[in-house]
Amino acid sequence: MITARESVLQISSALNAAIIGQQTVVERLLIALLANGNVLMEGLPGTAKTRSIKTLSGLIDSQFRRVQFTPDLLPSDVTGSEVYREQTATFEFQPGPLFGNLVLADEINRAPAKVQAALLEAMEERQVTVAGKTHKLPDLFLVMATQNPIEQEGTYPLPEAQMDRFLVYVRVPYPPAENELSILRLVRSERAGRNGERPEPVSQEVIFAARREVGAVHVAESVEQYMVDLIIASREPKRYGEDLAKWIHLGASPRATIALDAASRARAWLRGNDFVAPEDVQAVAPACLAHRIHLSYEAEADGKTREDIVGAILECVAVA
Repeated sequence: MITARESVLQISSALNAAIIGQQTVVERLLIALLANGNVLMEGLPGTAKTRSIKTLSGLIDSQFRRVQFTPDLLPSDVTGSEVYREQTATFEFQPGPLFGNLVLADEINRAPAKVQAALLEAMEERQVTVAGKTHKLPDLFLVMATQNPIEQEGTYPLPEAQMDRFLVYVRVPYPPAENELSILRLVRSERAGRNGERPEPVSQEVIFAARREVGAVHVAESVEQYMVDLIIASREPKRYGEDLAKWIHLGASPRATIALDAASRARAWLRGNDFVAPEDVQAVAPACLAHRIHLSYEAEADGKTREDIVGAILECVAVA
């Protein structure tokens, strides 16, 4: 009988076959799925952000929902609304697109803050409240949001509170030059109907079983302390040098510590280990911390990115 890990590795192989040259993106998507978190993907148009998310949804027995965020979108367009039924003279809740298993929030930063905020309760508490009534979301629920870089015309920066609710942040780069020809041939083959067979969709119970196994992955006290030290370094950077102190305006929240632990466990499990190593923490730290650290004006003037700052923290903090 095939194990939960083997099923998830099949998903990984299928994703890598469909999204060529983006192995890091694939791994972080799977980590979010296994850690029961949400994903924020950022990249220039045409870098397969939407394709990666749609492909993942097709590999799992799930309901896929897509919301195209636009400046005129209303919160009720996302969460759903109460509809008056004249026949019964009552109001009936009409679920919005959030009531799916895998929800693609496409170009989330093209909608105003009020609409972005409509996702906060759903992402954190897995429920929505409409007209004073609370409605529970499905057990398998994952928001995968895409956004174009903030400097693009017609976009709105995500509020800090919302950024913090994404388990991982994935910056999607252009694929390596050596993969460009493979991408061309893959798309040409798909358009000609020669895209091959995909594996049978994995059941939701397999995903839940995998999550239980991830939760059982052991984390030694020294590794726990290492995670905490990384977070504290983002809050008290003066302890690690003047450069780091002048680059960081605000450090990571306690939610970052929880995210770092969950993502490290998922990565260790994907590699067939039943314990978390410091290398697992270091590998997921940029995805878990970059969007939670707020840079100072000095850092922006020096041309530093959030990933650069996380890298500097990793260099400064020794393994406990």
